[in-house]
Formats: sequence, structure tokens, C-alpha cells
Amino acid sequence: MKIGLILTNTPSYSETFFRSKIEGLQAHGHQVILVTAKKDSHFSLCEQLAHPKIYKNKALQLVMMLKVFLGMVFYYKSVAAFYQLEKKEQTPVKRIIEKIYINATLLKLKVNWLHFGFATVTKDRELVARAINTRMAVSFRGYDINVYPLKHPGCYEKLWKYTDAVHSISKDLRQKACALGLPKSTSYQIIPPAVHDKIIVEHIQVKEENMPFEILTIARLHYMKGIDMLIDTAKLLKDEGLNFIWRIVGTGDSQSLKRYKYHIFSLGLEDVVILEGKKTHEMSLKLLDETDFYVQTSYTEGFCNALLEAQAKGKLCLAFNSGGISENILRDRTGVLIDEVCRNALTKGIIETLKLPEEDKINLRTEAIKRVKKEFTLEQQQQAFLKFYRTLS
Repeated sequence: MKIGLILTNTPSYSETFFRSKIEGLQAHGHQVILVTAKKDSHFSLCEQLAHPKIYKNKALQLVMMLKVFLGMVFYYKSVAAFYQLEKKEQTPVKRIIEKIYINATLLKLKVNWLHFGFATVTKDRELVARAINTRMAVSFRGYDINVYPLKHPGCYEKLWKYTDAVHSISKDLRQKACALGLPKSTSYQIIPPAVHDKIIVEHIQVKEENMPFEILTIARLHYMKGIDMLIDTAKLLKDEGLNFIWRIVGTGDSQSLKRYKYHIFSLGLEDVVILEGKKTHEMSLKLLDETDFYVQTSYTEGFCNALLEAQAKGKLCLAFNSGGISENILRDRTGVLIDEVCRNALTKGIIETLKLPEEDKINLRTEAIKRVKKEFTLEQQQQAFLKFYRTLS
């Protein structure tokens, strides 16, 4: 079987989700062709192709379009099919020509599956799979369903019509996609994120009482991640007399960064809430090793890889019961879920969790490790994707 995987960028070494998928498919005799915006000379996991580049210089863009179109002569059937499909969708001729250019690499492919790694990557490419007479699969992640449609209502109307199969990282995202118009009859499979074996600890490490104790959150500096509420909660915890440091790993745009820094300053929390900025995956894992308590403050999440990794590390974990989080944490078995999304409920939840008997804390952490080992390994993820393509073919 030959599978075309379309991503925005080449997966980095730490992005185990896509790398594991590619390795698993290849290990079972399947061929994977990765298509991204541009090639990465350091990537050698599988064959890699790039979409045609779009140039700001109009004269140069015209020359490149002529060059690309000449190279499409032997693929006229795919081009003609794509043209006719777009005409049926009432796309203007000028726009069709532009789409043929940006999709030239894909229109040349001969694959059994065209799999888009994110729903947002399908924009202007929804009809390609039908044009090259193959099946189209789409993966859903948090931003695809929880954020992008809020800014772009109706953005997936065309996508739903031409999608043959869906991979979602959680049941919650698939249900929300159906609410956005995805037909419930569309074939689907839930395949959650997984963690590398080397991340999973064998036994929990009971540390000596640290003062101050450390809380860690890994999240983009974005309102959907509840950063303002995190800062307000830190103020309430400080007012309760708790001695702690709350580290936030992640970055955002300059405006958001300035706003959150001012919020921290205005509440006198400069020594309590630490913005660690962007970290490599390895550095984030090191901070995770050193923390006492992992808290996810997101208003909603598709699933949340960082929260899963925190459980794999045997950390005490707490998060809001929103989105796909309840598929990630099992309430009072592998972590703590807070039902009401507000700073008072979060503050109360953190304090009550810290007051739990040590035996109960150890049980939560131990059960979290056991569940990750049982349900979220890379081997399980690889087998799930093999089943995805076999069953839905």
C-alpha cells in the first residue's frame, strides 16, 4: 500500500506521533510519501516532496507557473478531472488555475490513500484525492475543530463532501466535527496520541517535601489555554499562604506575551509565576521530571499530549473536564478533573488535591503510569493506523 501524507512541515525528531506512524507503516511493508510546504534536507525517514512555492514577485510567479504546468503534461487526466470537479463547485476559472498550481505535486501522485495530517491543511485541496482517483483521509486535532472554525464559519463544508475516512485523536473532536457538518456515516477511527517507551517511568519517585513545591503547565500563550485564569489562580493560592512556583512552558505572539507579563506584574507574582518560554521537547521533559504537580488550565483540548506525558512520568495531574480531557484522565483514578471552568474551582481543586493523603496521591500516580503503559504506547498507535488503512480500504 502507498500512502501520501500531507503536513505543513516536516515532523521534528520530538514529534513522535507522525514519526511513529511513518515508521510503523514502513515496518509493515507500506510506502509513505510525505508532502510538505518545503523539503527538509535533514529528513530521511521516507520519501519527501514539496508543494510548488508561491512567489511575491508576479513575473517570477508567472514563470514558475508556466514551468510547473509544462511538467503536468503527462498528468493531464488528473488535471482535467480536478478542473471539472472545481467547475461543479462553481469555482472561478482563474482560481481553478491557481489551485492546479498549488496542488501540482499532489496531482502527480499515484497512491492508495491521500491522508491530510490536519483538517486545516485541506484548504484548497479538498478535491485532489477524487481527481487522482484515490481515497481521502483527514486527521482531527484540537485547533482544527475547537479554534479554526470559530474564525472561519463553514470552512469545512466542501471537505465533508469529499472525505472518505476520518482519524480523530478523541471521541470529543469527532462529535464536534459532526456538529460542524461531518456526516455521522463517514468512516472513522479514534487513535489518541501515544508516548515513547523511554518517557514512561517504571515506578513513581516519592520526593522529599519541597518548599516551595513546583507546579508545571505546558501550553501556548493563548486565551484558549486559560493563561489569564492560571495567573489569577496563582494569586488566590498565594493569598491562601501556599509556598509554590508555577512554571509555564510555551510561547505566543508578542502582544500576548506582553499582556501576560503585565498581568503577572500587576498581581505581584513575578517570583511565583515563571514564564519559561519556548523549550525543546527534551527540555520540557526535564522540567516535567523536576515538577511536583502538573496542571492543565485549557478551556478545551482535543486530547493534550503534555498531560499524557505528565501521567507517563507519574506526576500528580489536574485539569478541567472539558473537550477530550476526560478521555485522557480517568476521574479520581489517574488524575483529578475539575468540572467548573473558573479560577475559584481551580484554586479549590488544587488545594484539595494537595491535601489528599499521601497514599491516595501515590495511587493516582501509579494508576496513571499503568494506564499509559496499557493504552498509549507507540506500538499500539502503529497497529491502530495499520488497522485504519486496512479496514477502511
